[in-house]
Amino acid sequence: MHNGRTMYRPLPKELTIKESDIQGLGLFAVEKIKSGVIGIGWVKHDDCIFDNFFIRTPLGGFINHSDDPNCDKLVHESVGLIWLKAIRNIEPGEELTITYTLYAIGDPFPAYVYQF
Repeated sequence: MHNGRTMYRPLPKELTIKESDIQGLGLFAVEKIKSGVIGIGWVKHDDCIFDNFFIRTPLGGFINHSDDPNCDKLVHESVGLIWLKAIRNIEPGEELTITYTLYAIGDPFPAYVYQF
């Protein structure tokens, strides 16, 4: 708290950014993260100046690709949100990763992406 007010914290307390063995900087667990939705994601935007009509939250830029990821995307298409979902427990010191997917603007989300 600062002057009686809660300070904005861009990183959830469970996460940190540090050098990655995969590429550049990565997003790492500071404490154990249980399988389930993690409080970071992407927001859909209707202005076509953004690739794929999505604005990635700043933390999304630190999530590296893996062929054996510990996270996946959870799509809530009706409200335009994509959340990061831990698909298994993630241990302290472990980097959070997803499998990158490529698709064209206007394509429906692939069937293998979780949707609700």
